[in-house]
Amino acid sequence: MSRFTHTPYDGSKRPFTVGLEPLDLREWIEPDEFLAAHLDEKERLIADPKAFVFAAEADTEAAQREVADLLVAHLPAQFPNIYELHSDYSLIVKNTGKCVDLSSCSEAPLLAISRLVQEDLVLMRKGYDGYRLVAASLCFPSSWSLAEKFGGSMSAIHEGVPDFNGHRMGLMVLRIFERLETDKPVWRLNWSLYTDAELHHPVSGLCDEVLCKPDLAFEQLYVRVEKQTLRRLPDSGDILFTIRVHHDPVHSLLKHPDGGQLAQGLKTQLLGLTEEQLDYKGIKAHASIIAQALDMVAEERV
Repeated sequence: MSRFTHTPYDGSKRPFTVGLEPLDLREWIEPDEFLAAHLDEKERLIADPKAFVFAAEADTEAAQREVADLLVAHLPAQFPNIYELHSDYSLIVKNTGKCVDLSSCSEAPLLAISRLVQEDLVLMRKGYDGYRLVAASLCFPSSWSLAEKFGGSMSAIHEGVPDFNGHRMGLMVLRIFERLETDKPVWRLNWSLYTDAELHHPVSGLCDEVLCKPDLAFEQLYVRVEKQTLRRLPDSGDILFTIRVHHDPVHSLLKHPDGGQLAQGLKTQLLGLTEEQLDYKGIKAHASIIAQALDMVAEERV
């Protein structure tokens, strides 16, 4: 798993805020040393009909193709040591055996291209009730499912998110979607906590037995960070939402040069959450134990 690639809990970001920043497209997609393993996990989930990790409305084919074309242009140019495009429009992930023939019509373009990146890919389209989720390859969700949210509007998707619907944050997101320009993509980060390293988490990933003692929590807690990007597609006008999951065991902070500061930053944000926010993250009953586990990082580093 990655090693604290993004740390929004270090004081640079505030939880439950929009926190969007301009995106440098050179940093749009983030392959790392776990690329092959994550792509294998995607293949396993795609092959399992019970996982329900892909869905698309019938009239999204052109927009899906647009996403695929953007990634076909981007990946070999940005990562020539990882991706190779052949003359038959097949894209290869070197040293993995992964290859997708994008000239074939045998598979939905969004699903096909999603097999080659660690990011999940979600298409949002403007409708009468705002932007709706109209297509997605979603293998690595964080406590939500495509089956539950597919076809839903922004307000439906964010049902239950504290201070979103009917509040300033929801209105801000609506304005951002309305005003997003094709040449001005944006990105943001958020964090959550789990007690296992699973990537596919349509339901909360906290085990009460692990969180009953600080030492158990210290050994088995994972910090899960999502890097989310928004990019308006130039032809369809749809918005591509990408989600890249990074997850790290809390105990690995012992090996990080800034591990003590990061642990305390995470603790500060954790204890600064409201009761409603703690409940949404699924850690309301465990906040004190988690805080003690984070204190152990500093204690162990002494």
